[in-house]
Order: sequence, then structure tokens, then C-alpha cells
Amino acid sequence: MSAERNRQVVIAKIPQGALQVSDFEVREVPVPEPGAGQLLVRTLRLSMDPATRARISDAGHPGLLGVGDVMAGSALAEVVTSLEPGFAPGDIVECYTGWQDYSLQEPGAVATFDKLGTLEEHLSIYGVSGLTGYFGMREVGEPAPGKTVLVSAAGGAVGHIAGQVAKQLGARVVGIVGSEEKARWLTETLGFDAAINRRGEKLSAQLKTICPDGIDIYFDNVGGEILEAVLPRMNEHGRVVCCGYASQYDVAAPVTATRGVPALLVGKRLRMEGFVVIDYYDMKQAARETLAGWLAAGQIKLSVDMLEGLERAPEAFVGLFGGDNRGKRLVRVAEPAVNAG
Repeated sequence: MSAERNRQVVIAKIPQGALQVSDFEVREVPVPEPGAGQLLVRTLRLSMDPATRARISDAGHPGLLGVGDVMAGSALAEVVTSLEPGFAPGDIVECYTGWQDYSLQEPGAVATFDKLGTLEEHLSIYGVSGLTGYFGMREVGEPAPGKTVLVSAAGGAVGHIAGQVAKQLGARVVGIVGSEEKARWLTETLGFDAAINRRGEKLSAQLKTICPDGIDIYFDNVGGEILEAVLPRMNEHGRVVCCGYASQYDVAAPVTATRGVPALLVGKRLRMEGFVVIDYYDMKQAARETLAGWLAAGQIKLSVDMLEGLERAPEAFVGLFGGDNRGKRLVRVAEPAVNAG
């Protein structure tokens, strides 16, 4: 192992405004040596998750990273060396590796790969993003036949699953995306009933046309101006699933003011509910089995958008905020030495 080098993507400077690829740089350091009870793992697939953007800002986010730190990120990795009896070389684990080839892990901080599907499926439909879409829609949104469901960022990792879950539960589903191409993809490939290009005609006008009977459930991945445009179209006793606030991740000064939202909530008797997917992990296995059945039957479709090479991680990550991904974005860093299926 001494001849090996560990490539790391580190923070070159703290962004002031929108994130740039130049805010990162690649360096090489020696591969770390595991101590007693530790695992040395090699990164296979990196998950690109927009929420980690908050860790490289001046906004006081817990766990802030500084210049020179390895960028944070979760991954599937392969055990190279184990000084812990419960793990062996070749085992596949899920853990927070950061953007690097090799990392040291404590056994309690890794989850074993359960071999339900491929590496890519494990980090997407059966992972955090897929389960977020599933539980957020099913348990919080509660779609049903006769209801109209609207999903923002519907072409992303969470949104494209959430919308399809609503379809499986009988609702009429409309997605908001950032291009005509993605809008066609939602309707022609994923089975959404309609799609809105937020960069086209004024959003409020499109919502009135496409959702003439109002909106019963809004799965909100972005917050901001889109949320403000949607709320007036919500039906009485409607539900807003507060999943994310992507519109505020990559800005210098996130907006926190409510600007009259409470009046709408009261008048329309709306329920806005935030949720965190780990709150539903006691139902995780049943959810995975349901998703696996739908996937095998062709009732839902998974989209994985994968870039090749650790050095492309900054490009892959920055692109999320411009909406150039389709579905779950991953970076392929390496292949397992032993076939993980």
C-alpha cells in the first residue's frame, strides 16, 4: 500500500455566492494506515447530495468545512484492510468517505451493503434519496386517487422517485423542472401526467392552466419563489411536504422571511410538514421491498446520472445547482476488486 497515493478533492476557497468548480482542487497524499479496530476503505461510488453545499459557507452550518479540508460526501466503498474482526477485505460498505480514494473508518460508522440491487441502485432508489421520495410522499403527502400532486425539482434524485410513488398510489402528478427536455422526459418516460418548465411562461400562469382544480399535495424540494407561487394554488386542507430548500443552498444570503405565508396557511387550512427520512427507518426494509417490486415490474423507472472519475466530482456537484442532472447523480471512482453484483 505504501506505493499507492490517495487523491483528495479539497476546498480551495470558500465561495462567495454561487459555487464554482474552481472552488475545489485535487491533491495527493499518502494512503492512511489503519490503527487498531479501524478499516481502510477504497471509494467506489460517490453520492452527490445538494444539501452538503451548506457545509462550505459562512452561514454557521454545523460541521462547516474550511480551506484545505476534504469535501464531505457519502459513498459506497470497499474494505481494503481490516483490523476489526467483523469486516474482511472485499466487503462493500456505505460510509462518509469524503471526496477521496481512501479513508479510515470506525466500524460503528459504516453500514454493510445488503446486495439489494446494484451499487448504483443502492445509492439511489434504495438509498437516502429514494427512501426520501418514498416516505415523504407516502407517509407525509398521503396521495390518493382524485388528488392532484405537484413535485418541484421533479427531475432530481428525490423528485423523480416521489412523483412516481404518487402515481403508483393513484394521484394525478405534475412535475416542475428547468427545461422543456426534462418536462418531456417526465411525461414520456416517467409517466407524469403533466410537467412545467419553470423557465418558460410565468409559473403562476402555468400552474393555473395545468392545475385548474388546484393542488392538493405539494412535494417541495426547493422553497423560495416556487413555493410562493404554489401556495395560492393550493386547495383548502392541502398538504405541503417540506423536503428541501434547494433554491437557498447555493446563494450568498439565504432568504428566511416568510412574507405573508402564515395568512395563506390559515385561510386555506394548509398543513406544512417538514420531515427527515431517518425518522422512518424502522420501515426501511418494507419500503425497499415495495420499491424493488415496482422497479422489477417496470411500474417505476430509475434514472442514474453518473460521471467518471474522482477528479470530476466538483463538476458533478456544481452541475446539480444548475439542474443539469437527470435523476440521481453519482461519481464512479473505482470498481470493486470482488464483484458486488
